[in-house]
Amino acid sequence: MGVLAWDGSRAGDSDGPCVVLNSRRALRHVLWQPGELGLARAYVSGDLDVDGDLADGLSRFWRLGRKIRPSVKDWTAIVKLAVRLGVIGPRPKPPAAEARLGGKLHTRSRDRAAIAHHYDLSNDFYQLLLDPSMAYSCAYWTSEQAELADAQAAKLDLICQKLDLRPGMRLLDVGCGWGSLVVYAARNYGVHATGITLSRQQRDHVLKRAEGLSVDVRLQDYRELTDEPFDAVASVEMGEHVGEDNYPAYAATLFRMLKPEGRLVLQQMSRGATAPGGGAFIETYIAPDMTMRPIGSTLNHLAAAGFEIRDVQAMREHYVRTCQAWADTLEKRWEDAVRLVGVEQARTWRLYLAGGALAFAENRMGVDQIIAVRTTVDGRSGMPSATRAALCS
Repeated sequence: MGVLAWDGSRAGDSDGPCVVLNSRRALRHVLWQPGELGLARAYVSGDLDVDGDLADGLSRFWRLGRKIRPSVKDWTAIVKLAVRLGVIGPRPKPPAAEARLGGKLHTRSRDRAAIAHHYDLSNDFYQLLLDPSMAYSCAYWTSEQAELADAQAAKLDLICQKLDLRPGMRLLDVGCGWGSLVVYAARNYGVHATGITLSRQQRDHVLKRAEGLSVDVRLQDYRELTDEPFDAVASVEMGEHVGEDNYPAYAATLFRMLKPEGRLVLQQMSRGATAPGGGAFIETYIAPDMTMRPIGSTLNHLAAAGFEIRDVQAMREHYVRTCQAWADTLEKRWEDAVRLVGVEQARTWRLYLAGGALAFAENRMGVDQIIAVRTTVDGRSGMPSATRAALCS
């Protein structure tokens, strides 16, 4: 890859993506905060750009970072070069888009603040970015020709089938977002759906779109649930937000909220055993306090809570296409996005979606749908003793 500096000088290969250093501050960001976070700050602030395919550029950066481990001697040479280039100076001010949370990790007040940072950005922005159902999670692509709205509807229907929903059943969605699942399940399967969220903007949005349907949505922490057990429970990409120490309590709550012979469908992102998961950029700009664990760890937590694991479906490649679809929409509606959230937030999301698609494509992150059941005391699961197809019949 090539590099174009603020003074017009060039270096490197001209065939691939070109890193454009718009000012000395770009290098200053990296010197003060070496690695992913420094590069992200330079990009979000506009001091650094990538001319060409952003995902390709990120992939090359990632590969280079794994190969290069500067020694003390190397850092001495780097500092001397920085002095010669005139980039030594005070620490640049971090972009305003960074999360700044206070308080103890994963207390209820801090969790509310973390959720608000990400999900209360702007309902109008998310409506611009997402499909009409406002599903903000991995879609399920059943054909090469499918559109995002089709893939999200297919995902929602897949969850409903795996839950074996029938008219009159009570469904709980823990972390319901903008209500895509509770609205779909109530409208198409005739269930009484309850969703909980920590985002006031999400709650208000669901209340409007669910008028006339048997949908209840609450501004509520999962730790505050005291309802009678439900016939079915879902939680779609919410478990990443509860934290490692709180995950056993989260799994226990899902179990407690489910009737015997009831099914849980949990859709959750994962990481490899040695992969970084979210990383400094996502945890600083997108989803503060996010925790991703290997899929085996999640299954162990669910089993320890009392669940019997019945099926795990890996959907990693589906998230690549989902992120790419969101990124395509962002580029097509760039001026509208900047008008809604400002240029720093728009650049944050451009970087986030390109990096997310790459992380799933390179198997540094994954996503899975898990079916688990709460058996009766004598071991009945209520599940068919047949093939996976029967789980969705």
